[in-house]
Amino acid sequence: MLFLKFLLAMLPIIWLIVALGKLKMPGHKACSIALVITIILAVGFWKLNVVYTASAVLEGLLNALWPICLVIVAALFTYNLTLRTGAMESIKKMLAGVSIDKRVLVLLIGWGFGNFMEGMAGFGTAVAIPASMLAGVGLNPFSAVVACLVANSTPTAFGSVGIPLVTLSSVTGVTSHVLAANTVMIEVIITFISPFLMVCIVGGGIKALKGALPITLISALSFVLPWYVTAVVVGAELPNIVGSICCMACTVIAAKIFNKKPADEYCIGAKDKKEGEESLSFGKAVQAWSPFILIFIFLLITSTLCPAINHLIAKYKTVAVVYAGKGGGKLTFSWVNTPGVIIFVAAIIGGIIQHAKASTMLDVLLDTLKANWKAMATICAVMAVAKVMGYSGMIADIAGLLVVATGRAYPAISPLIGAIGAFVTGSGTSTSVLFGGLQAKTATSLGLSASWMGAANVLGAGIGKMICPQSIAIGVTAVNKSGSESKILGSVFKYFLLYVILGGIICFVGTLI
Repeated sequence: MLFLKFLLAMLPIIWLIVALGKLKMPGHKACSIALVITIILAVGFWKLNVVYTASAVLEGLLNALWPICLVIVAALFTYNLTLRTGAMESIKKMLAGVSIDKRVLVLLIGWGFGNFMEGMAGFGTAVAIPASMLAGVGLNPFSAVVACLVANSTPTAFGSVGIPLVTLSSVTGVTSHVLAANTVMIEVIITFISPFLMVCIVGGGIKALKGALPITLISALSFVLPWYVTAVVVGAELPNIVGSICCMACTVIAAKIFNKKPADEYCIGAKDKKEGEESLSFGKAVQAWSPFILIFIFLLITSTLCPAINHLIAKYKTVAVVYAGKGGGKLTFSWVNTPGVIIFVAAIIGGIIQHAKASTMLDVLLDTLKANWKAMATICAVMAVAKVMGYSGMIADIAGLLVVATGRAYPAISPLIGAIGAFVTGSGTSTSVLFGGLQAKTATSLGLSASWMGAANVLGAGIGKMICPQSIAIGVTAVNKSGSESKILGSVFKYFLLYVILGGIICFVGTLI
């Protein structure tokens, strides 16, 4: 009976794997059908009251719209506005003008700026933008995409101002701050080695580290240390942003000290400054970066680090229990003190600084909504699926069999489960929804920490994005190499295996300490 329940409960997930992996069905359609399958199973087999089922769906939809979809739209609006005002071009020129050594450029643009874009926007921007910039200044486009895919693995957990962990918190009931602290502990080793692998990828092997080891070490540490401290002290929203700002600054300084005369084999000519080309003044540079600077400042002063402001705006919220049955979780709608609202305010002020008209900002917002409504519909459907599966007992039944089948060895495969979720959905946020409750429930059944296994899930989600068809497609499109997806997959797969195995070992050992 336990195996039958497991099979039936897995049907929505199996459908998603088949629909997205084999049938190549659009995410919003596949997830909507998965929701219908889940509702039929919950009502027909698990005997969940129809009203309870409907209220579970409503809870999922509301939770997806606020704050998840809100922060996604806000982050992408910020990025799109900088494209419209031309600020992003200025930022690209500043970054590409630091060095002619491709190893330094991959650390600065692929690692530092890529992590910054993941922290600010996420959803493919951390692969597309750095990869296109690196190819544009003369790096091999395939190496650029592979390096960016590897770099984007661990920062995924804190992407889009921490939305995967905020989402995971709403699914598991564990606070996002606790999840953030566990996530950096579980990811710190893999995060540290990523920039070294990136240098090897663009430099043609481990020999590329010769002459670049001090810069790579500085670039790795200057991200990892502030990233770690910020996650533990502040929470899920700012680690990528703080870490990447420190990383970019330290990498530039290190390049000026340790990379004055790079080896010819690693030099590129595409970056050479054109005659008569003007460098950006300090004022223009600040203007270009202003939306991102303001987001950082506003998120910092509204966090718990500034209790006076935090407490002042935190009271503007509505708490509601939407689920009509027993054990319904509380939904909290923070109307001011939520990343989405804060990012919007910062982006609008930044747009004004960049001389964007109100009509331009409205146009950018509408374009952002039009371009991403399918992604938002997908998240809404997946969130509703997760809520129905949770309240009906489907997730508990899946967890029950996994406990019996794997026992205390379960933590070793936990990242692989998260990786499968990301391979299917292409999103760390959707993976948190799809498997976050399962991981927490399984952990509880085994007497393990739900927050540790939740962190294992987001670690796996980031690793899975390396080989996700959606991520690879974004990368090859960014460097104008569409049709070379299989080549990229073949190149990145060995790094995926390395990270999954290493992640499994870390997760397992962590449960023994």
